[in-house]
Amino acid sequence: MQRHLLVAAVLATLSLLVSGQTDFFYKLSLQWPPSVCGPSQCGSPIPRTFTIHGLWPQFVTNDRPVPPYNPTTNKCTNVTPTAPGQILVPLKPIQDQLNELWPSLLKQTTNVAFWRHEWEKHGMCSDYPDKPHDYFTAALDLTTTYNPLEGTEVKPRQDPYKAIEIREAIKAKLGKYPEISCGKVSNTIQLKEIRLCFERAKPPVVLRDCPTKYSNQCSDDDNQVKFPPATSEVLEF
Repeated sequence: MQRHLLVAAVLATLSLLVSGQTDFFYKLSLQWPPSVCGPSQCGSPIPRTFTIHGLWPQFVTNDRPVPPYNPTTNKCTNVTPTAPGQILVPLKPIQDQLNELWPSLLKQTTNVAFWRHEWEKHGMCSDYPDKPHDYFTAALDLTTTYNPLEGTEVKPRQDPYKAIEIREAIKAKLGKYPEISCGKVSNTIQLKEIRLCFERAKPPVVLRDCPTKYSNQCSDDDNQVKFPPATSEVLEF
């Protein structure tokens, strides 16, 4: 597996050098369901592992999302993108994996509606504007390859961590800094998402430091961040 990843990383880097496509990078956002789900927001059972929020093209210059495709104001591709309503047939071969790793956590939104939203907002201006199967597969492959906290000392528990402890644990494991996104639940700051950044390539496999350290309710290294277990018992990875 490591040899395969090394070869893929080298090929992706060569692709970058040849194409010169450095105007955006990819951000894989993985969400922690116990922090995302309020008492009445999510269905049961709540997943006990990180799930995908999205794979987002972000501008290199300012780490802002590439705007959604618009044929008039943001024609970001020379090909005709696949319309959101047409992605389900191409996704059929990977739908079971998407249901597992990229579910909609919220009751009011179906999995398919969630995927269509992410495709419309991010996928149509990715490197796969007319290939939703390849775009979603890229996100799935990254998620199954990089479990950011597996094997580290940072595990779900009742006592909070300092935000820097979480970032440094991921840096020590993966060699690059993530972005930590938090939410406020019952007056406590909770780990909501871990975002990993990748150089632009088809597929993206080369990790890079995320330019933004913290977002939303996280703001500095000393933030007390709770990483809550899914139940009263501390989870094991």
